[in-house]
Amino acid sequence: MFKVGDQFKQEFSYTQEEVDMYAKVSGDTNPLHIDEEAGKNSMFGRRIIHGFLGASIFTRIFGTLWYADGTVYMAQSVKWLRPMFTGQKYIGVITVKEINAEKHRVTYTCEVFDETTGEQTITGEATLMNKKQYVWA
Repeated sequence: MFKVGDQFKQEFSYTQEEVDMYAKVSGDTNPLHIDEEAGKNSMFGRRIIHGFLGASIFTRIFGTLWYADGTVYMAQSVKWLRPMFTGQKYIGVITVKEINAEKHRVTYTCEVFDETTGEQTITGEATLMNKKQYVWA
């Protein structure tokens, strides 16, 4: 069983097509995400991906990759530190911060880093419950 300090890392990136699909599904059609000219004329110099799309790496990790069977997402805080772009590789990192064995709950530190520069783009925390797999006996 895992312990405080254990980490899981997942590389990811998004295409403009995926950003456009996210815009359609979420309803967030802000031109900064989908319009090349608006992105070029913005302070970022190009289109940026949606913040919640970037942070969705955590739902991928918790929902399908890290002790996922039986997981219930209870809370997530997110702070965006830098813009993220299509075609760029990122690494999502979760670190076990606190374990509440009695309640089958774990709090994780959640971070995203630009793989090329090492700069952090997202920070936050998540609390999850899993009565099936979060068992320390």
